[in-house]
Amino acid sequence: MANAVREIEVKYRVIEPAALVRVLNDRGCVFSEPIRQDDQAYAVNGWSYGQSKTGAVFARLRTENGRHRFCVKKPLDNELACAEHETEVLARKEMHEAILAMGFYPTIRIVKTRRTARLGRMLLCLDEVDGLGTFFEIEAMVSGDRPAGEVQHELDAFARSLGVDLVRSTETYDSLLRAALSANR
Repeated sequence: MANAVREIEVKYRVIEPAALVRVLNDRGCVFSEPIRQDDQAYAVNGWSYGQSKTGAVFARLRTENGRHRFCVKKPLDNELACAEHETEVLARKEMHEAILAMGFYPTIRIVKTRRTARLGRMLLCLDEVDGLGTFFEIEAMVSGDRPAGEVQHELDAFARSLGVDLVRSTETYDSLLRAALSANR
């Protein structure tokens, strides 16, 4: 794993999105135009919610601006520190069938509007997630064997330095959305 690139992130529920954008603009961040993302999440057969995600393999099929991307993630240290492989695919329906044939099952659909900005090595994502609200993700692509917790601590320190009201979450959108849907039943 020493040479593999991992996506390591931290995630926060945002209390006042306009205040967050103002502070980040003051630091030189310019957010992109909003993009609608329609994600179908998949879990490998045999895994179910309540089990640890660490070491399990998950897939995602995303449609954005009429283009489709297939992604496989394997949480290594925790849910938000993953080995990730992603590629564009031509046809969503056929890829969905292929994912099922590979031994995955669909878990939950996540639809969000995302704006992004870059600051140094960080990708900043401001997400309005249908059914959940507004979230702020800070992602870093990391190579080598640096502990994910150390990277997440640095990303969290940056988030806290912004001085805005953020509530940290250690769960992925699919888990958060599933919990929200279960609570509303």
